[in-house]
Amino acid sequence: MSFVKIESVDDERLALFRLRERGLTTRADKRDDQGAGLFLAEGDLVVERAFRAGCTPVAALADAERVPPIAAQLGVDVFVGGDEIRRLVTGLGMPHPIVAIFERPPRPSATSLLARSHRLVIVEQVDNPANIGGIVRNAAGLGWDGLLLDSHSGDPLSRRSLRVAMGTTFELPHARTSNLSELLAEEIAHGRRDFIALTPDLSATPIDEVAAGLDPARPRAVLIGSERAGLQPETMARCVTARIPMSADVDSLNAAAASAIACFALR
Repeated sequence: MSFVKIESVDDERLALFRLRERGLTTRADKRDDQGAGLFLAEGDLVVERAFRAGCTPVAALADAERVPPIAAQLGVDVFVGGDEIRRLVTGLGMPHPIVAIFERPPRPSATSLLARSHRLVIVEQVDNPANIGGIVRNAAGLGWDGLLLDSHSGDPLSRRSLRVAMGTTFELPHARTSNLSELLAEEIAHGRRDFIALTPDLSATPIDEVAAGLDPARPRAVLIGSERAGLQPETMARCVTARIPMSADVDSLNAAAASAIACFALR
């Protein structure tokens, strides 16, 4: 490991840090459970949590005047430069004290995550990275132990998701499936857990009443759909439906906000 002073924004050694999401990770990488592609962690807290979780660092870019302590522990070259260089390279208006590139770690398969999780959050077609990051942070903070995403949902390891989640992504195992409907059908047929689908539909049971009727010892999953269309009809049909009581003037909550209430009420 060495600290490498950067004097020019055009320094070719910074090429990795100029890449955006598609340059770091392809669609094929995101489908690979074995770990493929790269991700970028922003800020000393997220970098430290990624490193402590066992993710393999590739390179880092830090503030030349205030190098965070975690930089010396990464075991890779740490490029150091001023605010303007780091701002222009990373595209961030306010550059963090450190950003680091890591290899994407392996993740469990959807079936293995289902087998080992007791409190599971399932998201369907939630593509906004800020919502994904908020859902991760809420689930991890409220003691849930897994996140299952369908193939249309956002990436928990994207820059914005990681930033919103404050690195709690590495404390919450996640898996991805391209066959969510089939997977749910199999799980429900075996009666292995309770499935609660969130909906603003007034015909659904209030979430506190649903929670009161659950067996605390049984595994459970809460399902959250997109803010535009909600959960798919076939998904809803397989689950107990629950609504968060709200003012009549507002039709629904942001997906991340709804996840916080649901993870608390159903914990």
